[in-house]
Amino acid sequence: MTTKTLILASSSPRRQELIRSLHLPHEIIVSDVNEDTEPGLSPEQIVEQLSRRKAEAVYERCKREKDSIRQGIVIGSDTIVVLDGEVLGKPADEEDSLRMLQSLQGRPHQVFSGVACIDLATGEQLVSHQRTNVYMKPLTEEQIRRYISTGEPKDKAGSYAIQGLGATIVERIEGDYFNVIGLPMSLLSDLLGRLGVTVI
Repeated sequence: MTTKTLILASSSPRRQELIRSLHLPHEIIVSDVNEDTEPGLSPEQIVEQLSRRKAEAVYERCKREKDSIRQGIVIGSDTIVVLDGEVLGKPADEEDSLRMLQSLQGRPHQVFSGVACIDLATGEQLVSHQRTNVYMKPLTEEQIRRYISTGEPKDKAGSYAIQGLGATIVERIEGDYFNVIGLPMSLLSDLLGRLGVTVI
């Protein structure tokens, strides 16, 4: 039986770590796609569209350049934070981080992650998403500024990382923890299973 190589289309260290945890053959090929989307899309549509775009870009590159990977599955993923219908991306600067973190307190927000898988041999595509509700502790401005000073929020959607110091400011979640990190592992394993890769 031929083992299919997982090809992760992401520069995210967090996603790379999660892919490594599967203990399956894998490669990292960064997609470098434009992540703009048209107005009016739902959060579900945004993450699915961007996940597919990332996976398709790497799929096309593999078909052109990586003839050796004939048995592979390209994985694209995208994560956004949503509060009252507004998508909170990566902060522009420290004041933007402060604004986001203050706005997230006292109200549940949602984290959406999309996953797209494309089989290199057949071109078959599977795309889905996961949603998790997150509740953040009440924080003083001083606490928020101390957190921002660590640098952790700088490149994170919503200005926090639940797998880092951000774990201390999240009160509870409803749903998949790994979805908040940026790659819903249970959903990914289901999609891979449908493409002939058994994770467990």
